[in-house]
Amino acid sequence: MGKQVKVAIAGVGNCASALIQGTIYYSHNKEDAIGLTAYNLAGMEPGDLEFVAAFDVADTKVGKDLSEAIFAKPNNTVKICDVEKIGVKVEKGQVHDGVGRHLSDVVKVSDSSAVNVAKRLKETSAEVLISYLPVGSTNATRFYVEQSLEAGTCFINAIPVFIASNTKWQQAFAAKNLPVAGDDVMSQLGATVLHKTLVKLLVDRGVKVDETYQLNIGGDTDFYNMLDEERLEDKRESKSSAVKAMIPYEIPMRIGPSDFVSFLDNEKVCYVYLKGRYFGNTPVEINVKLNVIDAYNSAGVMIDAIRGAKLALDRSVAGPLTSISAYCFKHPPEQMSYMDAKKAFMEFVEGKRER
Repeated sequence: MGKQVKVAIAGVGNCASALIQGTIYYSHNKEDAIGLTAYNLAGMEPGDLEFVAAFDVADTKVGKDLSEAIFAKPNNTVKICDVEKIGVKVEKGQVHDGVGRHLSDVVKVSDSSAVNVAKRLKETSAEVLISYLPVGSTNATRFYVEQSLEAGTCFINAIPVFIASNTKWQQAFAAKNLPVAGDDVMSQLGATVLHKTLVKLLVDRGVKVDETYQLNIGGDTDFYNMLDEERLEDKRESKSSAVKAMIPYEIPMRIGPSDFVSFLDNEKVCYVYLKGRYFGNTPVEINVKLNVIDAYNSAGVMIDAIRGAKLALDRSVAGPLTSISAYCFKHPPEQMSYMDAKKAFMEFVEGKRER
């Protein structure tokens, strides 16, 4: 075991479930580094993540041990291992805009009193706070950002509300000598990294891209929540900006969540279409279908992001973590191609890059 990282979670949904199960799975399968940049990264292994606090608003989760809450409805991702009692009770956070119109159909807000989040973060000596709130939780996200700043923790923003890429919040964390990473976690092999890699390939090979789209469907509460069209603006921008950054010219483009299909559960289905022209204006068309279990697609990425954040804390690096954000998130402060982002991330881990 390496140095411990004390982690708090806001939003105990499928992604939190995959992250927690993943740390346990890899603790018992040390020879298996699939899905991780490295099993041991700068002296830290997956099992070195210690979950010390958790916040949610659902009555099915609040008051339960974290080991039980990650399997409580409406969570519906697959189970990859048994989870023994963690000894951390899920406490109620403030709701704000965390429960949308559609989500309120399946999530009953707990009657428990909301906890003082900043106080709890201090009491548990949390070093990193992860936001796994539902898409569109703008005010709720800002609330947890403020709690993170007050408590003195690093903030990792897994959702498409712009914090790490926003100058105001960058300056706020820098002023507190705290790091911040985000925004909107990018899956190990998800729709966005696949799409941006294909587009970059075409551009690098001299193909003129004329148009493209990316359609996504799924059956978990994330997709059900996104039936509220007004909660999608930042999500569409986050995914679109990652692809646009790979093309040095404007093209017609449509990217974003498309529909909720209940029987898919936590499976996500993505369709990527690209049309372009190469030598002699000859047409070329690419159609790709990708099927993944959504929550686990980002768990390994988050383990890398947390370990990178711990390095930043140990080195007193403050403000936006550009390399970690570019490697692990869709809407970072600085967009990079996948290979450039991985190189920058590893240079940061090795101490060859400041942030």
